[in-house]
Amino acid sequence: MTDQRPYAALLAKGEDRRQLILAVAQRLLRTYGWRGITLGQIAREAGVSPAGLLHHFESKEHLLNAALDVRDAHDDARADRTSDDIVAQLRQVPRRFEETPDLIGMFAVLQMENLDPAAPLHDRFLGRHRAAVETIAETIRRGQRSGRYRTDLDPAVKAVEIAAFLNGIEASWLLDPSIPLTEVFREYTDSLARQLAAPPGSP
Repeated sequence: MTDQRPYAALLAKGEDRRQLILAVAQRLLRTYGWRGITLGQIAREAGVSPAGLLHHFESKEHLLNAALDVRDAHDDARADRTSDDIVAQLRQVPRRFEETPDLIGMFAVLQMENLDPAAPLHDRFLGRHRAAVETIAETIRRGQRSGRYRTDLDPAVKAVEIAAFLNGIEASWLLDPSIPLTEVFREYTDSLARQLAAPPGSP
């Protein structure tokens, strides 16, 4: 029987190199944005040749989308699509800033770079934004159905407000990483909880 271990080791090494390139790209994108970096710069920072980088990512656009795929997968894996408590979910968000600062920063910077409808990733970011707003709105609707939240407010409108807060706090944190994230989130979520709370005695 042919020994497959050398091939397996080669695959593992290749995957490690791919993940390293992605990590470097995420860090540089957070700092310089898409327009401020080149594939050559990413390759140098990752310690690979340009040809080695192109072996894993055939173009700059391919690498960019792969980096965003990592961020989206990270968020999707942590999303609770059965919860009826949006406040509790928001209170967990500061932990993401601590655990994956490059993913948070990269996404915020790239989103700002792609606001123009003609920008290459505008449609991707717009779709992601709309999906996030709908996810928030549906969580509020579940809270209304369970009796946790008042029913005389529009979940879709409140969801846009919450998404705007999240986008704003990400931009503020990128500008000034010393802001007290935990305290800001606590103040916002405490206020949100009061706004959403069902009146005492409601069914």
